[in-house]
Amino acid sequence: MNHPVVVAGAGPVGLMLAAELALAGVPALVLERQTGAGEEAPGMAINSAVVELLAQRGIMDGLLGDGMEFPRAHFAHIWLDPATLAGAHPYTFLVPHQRVRQRLEEHATKAGARVRRGAEVVGLRQDAGGVELDVRQGGGTEVIRAAYVVGCDGAHSAVRDLAGIGFPGADEVFHGLVGDLDVEPGDPLCDQLGVHQHDDGFFTVGPVSQSVLRVTTGEFDAAPDDPAAPVTRAELAAHVRRLTGAELATRGAPRWLSRWTAATRQAERYRQGRVFLAGDAAHVHFPLGGQALSTGIEDAVDLGWKLAARVRGRARDELLDTYHQERHPVGARACATTRAQMALLRPGGGTGPLRQLLTELVRLGEVNDHLVALVGGLDIRYPSLAGEDGHALVGRRLPRTELVTGRGPVTVGELLHSGHGVLLDLSPGGGLREPVAGRCEWIDVVAAEPVEGLPEGVLLRPDGRVAWAGAASDRAGLTAAAARWFGPECD
Repeated sequence: MNHPVVVAGAGPVGLMLAAELALAGVPALVLERQTGAGEEAPGMAINSAVVELLAQRGIMDGLLGDGMEFPRAHFAHIWLDPATLAGAHPYTFLVPHQRVRQRLEEHATKAGARVRRGAEVVGLRQDAGGVELDVRQGGGTEVIRAAYVVGCDGAHSAVRDLAGIGFPGADEVFHGLVGDLDVEPGDPLCDQLGVHQHDDGFFTVGPVSQSVLRVTTGEFDAAPDDPAAPVTRAELAAHVRRLTGAELATRGAPRWLSRWTAATRQAERYRQGRVFLAGDAAHVHFPLGGQALSTGIEDAVDLGWKLAARVRGRARDELLDTYHQERHPVGARACATTRAQMALLRPGGGTGPLRQLLTELVRLGEVNDHLVALVGGLDIRYPSLAGEDGHALVGRRLPRTELVTGRGPVTVGELLHSGHGVLLDLSPGGGLREPVAGRCEWIDVVAAEPVEGLPEGVLLRPDGRVAWAGAASDRAGLTAAAARWFGPECD
């Protein structure tokens, strides 16, 4: 059977990509090796960038009842104050990643994507016209052909390995355990909520729900006796005892337990012909503050509209090359900044004075704001968009902005629900429609009253990135940006 796009992996990144494709009229087939959805998702937070991305597709509203705002942020467990950016961007949101995955699957399938579980990719061949996958399911193997394949199948990606894409990096010696425990009201573990630094590592306790707590341990320069062995409650208790010198103070029984590692790796390239990589298949790094999920979700949002435009014949192949150009440097930066945090978290080795100095520095507003933007995924600007003479907004996401239109107030995020590009015409005469009129099917033109801090016109790509910003007189610049990112004019 032929498919326009096959996505390997039904985690949050794969499901976000499938939803983006379906929104643009390209139904994707998602293949997931696991037979069940499962609850084993150790992440507990989505940072500001993911909140914005989910809000611009109307998904965030469905998650509000599953978690809560968290008006704090940290760099290597050194606490920051995000309040100074709160007017322009949302706070981190505490929510179990399995709930994010569930909401994204509901959204993707409702939009037209299809998920097949228990389907494992075991072979891959590509030619000039498409990709053939050997898919094992239910004791048999079938061949599925697709125009494009995207590996969102995690750190041990079969798609990446079968496509011959290198995954260089380093695997730290590290012993990490994580799991959810069922607790009753008044359980002693409730008194240990938070992050606890110790001589050999750290121990954290966080709420998943009113009756479930998540326990995480991390120890540097140590390794489990058998990394492949299933984690037991006794092993978790022993690890807590070794790190803290105290017993695991709870009567709770585990729902699930797992291991986690401290590897830092990045794919050499995110595209190999008709095969792409996103999420952990493209980059893995130390999981801190939702940065891994943030980087992966934005991979999906960057790639989805471009792949859909190519499949639907309204973009040249060169548009797909911009995915690697834009996202590979972001992945590299995430790897570098999380390694810096690992160095500060590692006990011994003289890091104490460094932590003390950084704790003093974050009291300076500029340092605090820089680190808040970094860990929130808010400081990213794509040089491929900006050029040398572009407006300062070009290549960035707009801050949270409310517009006054002839139909009433609306936010920029709401305008992006359709998955189209958006031209904000804030000029006094409202005359910016003409340069994009030939691409009316792909660009929604919204006339609104001027906004302080914004120029007369702003062209947003479907992913929310600013493609052009300038004066209404810059018709040539607007026309060029529309042609570059939205293809030829409609017939």
